[in-house]
Amino acid sequence: MSDRERPPNTTDDSEPALDDEDQNEEESATEDALRSTIDKSEQGAPAAGSAVRDRFSADEIFQRILATADEEFNRSFRLLFLSGLAAGFAMSLSFVGVAALSGLIPGENGASSAAGYLLYPVGFMFVVLGSYQLFTENTLTPVTLVMTRVASIPAMLRVWAVVFAANILGVAASAYVLANTHVLEPEAATMASRIGHHFFELSWGAIFWKGVFAGVLIAGMVWLIHAARDTAARVLVIFALTYAVGAAELAHCIVGAGETLYVVFSGGESLLAFFTEFLVPATLGNTVGGVVLVALLNYSHTHESRAYNRTDLDWNDWLFGNYIGKPTTATSAEGDGSTSD
Repeated sequence: MSDRERPPNTTDDSEPALDDEDQNEEESATEDALRSTIDKSEQGAPAAGSAVRDRFSADEIFQRILATADEEFNRSFRLLFLSGLAAGFAMSLSFVGVAALSGLIPGENGASSAAGYLLYPVGFMFVVLGSYQLFTENTLTPVTLVMTRVASIPAMLRVWAVVFAANILGVAASAYVLANTHVLEPEAATMASRIGHHFFELSWGAIFWKGVFAGVLIAGMVWLIHAARDTAARVLVIFALTYAVGAAELAHCIVGAGETLYVVFSGGESLLAFFTEFLVPATLGNTVGGVVLVALLNYSHTHESRAYNRTDLDWNDWLFGNYIGKPTTATSAEGDGSTSD
């Protein structure tokens, strides 16, 4: 029989070819394996939604944040400090941008302030897209590892302390240069002083509550950034939420530190007043807003798929030890026999 006359489902040895159903199953398994590889990062965080490919569920967003937190915890203190220092310099650009643009617009009406704060997101763009370490972002990500008992509270506090100190040093250096040079034009310098003096005129409680709402917006920004799949969406999220912080004149402890230190280095206020009247209430407010009102609430509605732990910290280690475990996804935990708390 010629090749042309041979039945389509037989081989040269007259053996049956692979059944169409078996072939489809094999192709499907290959596609599933390929999709699984593409849709997960090296740390197991999802890169695509399981139900809808371009949209993550709350549990999937939480897993992505866990992966980011793990990366932050695994950095050395030296790298954390240098990254935090760069973030401090970058955040001063928000202050410079607002002062410069507001100084170019005559008058003290609402339109002038609304336009000036269009440049408030500049520093946040540098920090988020450049993956710098900013304290108000760290009020959400490392806390997730602590809440799942993968990392201890003292370990998180050490990360916070290093990042916070580096941020303040970076923004303070920028404020000193701005106050003692002619980087800002006279109109911009006048506006910079006005912005800084505004916080010194507020009460301790007012700054605290302004800090709470700023913390909610910034920590919420981090959550939404992990829900976005492309840079354009992240830029839109950063701009919208940080513009709201600036336009509402909320108290962000790092940007506000640059604004108030400018006044201090210009001779308008004392360094003690900066610490007691602005930095303390603003930092406490940002932390409360970021941790309690965002991290805890977002965590509470992801109870169906919390992280699995390789380290099962007891209460003593969790409260007083310096432990940093390794979070795993539910899939990998099932594979290695780990169990959740």
